[in-house]
Amino acid sequence: MPYLSRITLFPVKSFDGVDVDRAQISTGGALVGDRTYAFFSNDGKFINGKRTPLIHRIRASYDLANRSITVQVPEQPQSSTFSLEDDRLGFEDWLSRYLSLPAQLAKNEKIGFPDDTKASGPTVVSVGTIAAVSNWFQDLDPQEISRRFRTNLEISDVPPFWEEQLYGKPDQAIHFQIGNVTIQGINPCQRCIVPTRDSQTGAAYPQFQKLFNQKRQATLPPWTESSRFNHFYKLTVNTYISPQEAGKHLQVGDTVQMQAS
Repeated sequence: MPYLSRITLFPVKSFDGVDVDRAQISTGGALVGDRTYAFFSNDGKFINGKRTPLIHRIRASYDLANRSITVQVPEQPQSSTFSLEDDRLGFEDWLSRYLSLPAQLAKNEKIGFPDDTKASGPTVVSVGTIAAVSNWFQDLDPQEISRRFRTNLEISDVPPFWEEQLYGKPDQAIHFQIGNVTIQGINPCQRCIVPTRDSQTGAAYPQFQKLFNQKRQATLPPWTESSRFNHFYKLTVNTYISPQEAGKHLQVGDTVQMQAS
């Protein structure tokens, strides 16, 4: 029986994630605490890993109960801790100095700051998929692949690329259930430059995207809706959760079931 084996929240967009055993659904259909905060530059654009590989060098840990973050970079031996509620200016100043770029911290508790605003629910992948992709690259273990693709929910006890059945043709949502939460699979996630870089250093992996595309095309399972692949640099599934599910919880160990169409 497929089951939810991992939940990862990313409290600050583009920073390290944190694994939790239980996550609540927000009023906007996101996971409470996931990408609730994000940094912007003065031009209103995200400051993220797509924009600068320096983001990858920041190690972050969290006190979720007190909404604080502790950050450290290789260039600075001492870590710094900031309240995400009461010391935003301090956190902004720290990042601005590290990146040499003015940074402003914003907050959205309803849906956070997802890349795909039309599919703003948690992203989904199977543990088998992570392992399969790891085998495409000689020196990247499953843990590193998981960090690079930054997925919220990992599903166990299923074959590689099982999650490809969680979306259909354009404008066709596929309903499935994790525990008592109904989720709609919307589309395969189009990837950016971030997975091509080392998750800890930001160093580029030579020919990562080219090799990924070749292997992805060759291993696309028969249950995949191939019309969703105008290119093959896609992995994990973007979802949508109705606001009617707000207040419910996802729990590690919850079973996963497809709903009848």
